[in-house]
Amino acid sequence: QVQLVESGGGLVQAGGSLRLACAAGGRTVLNNAVAWFRQAPGQERAFVAAIRWATGRTYYADYAEGRFTISRDNAANTVYLQMNSLEPEDTAIYYCAASTMVIPASMTAETSYAIWGQGTHVSVSS
Repeated sequence: QVQLVESGGGLVQAGGSLRLACAAGGRTVLNNAVAWFRQAPGQERAFVAAIRWATGRTYYADYAEGRFTISRDNAANTVYLQMNSLEPEDTAIYYCAASTMVIPASMTAETSYAIWGQGTHVSVSS
């Protein structure tokens, strides 16, 4: 059984920080690309950040660049998303996703990721 479990969401005031974690369990091994997406109320799911497991190269949405940092812990089979300077517009359910492709055609497209977590809710108050 493949599984990804997100944690670290919660309620924070604007300007605050949160650190999300995505842990792989069961038979899931994070060895390709892993990404974070988010879905705000009434909106479609959107790309946030991604990391190539082998090289550590990172990719960010424009709104995340400079505020969010994606990182990985190989030994713990876990990916993190450090979010700083949070804004009310960052309120969303954040999903972790893992690719089964060694080199996804697109690091930002949902279709590149076959394994998804259940999501963790982030709420930022003004």
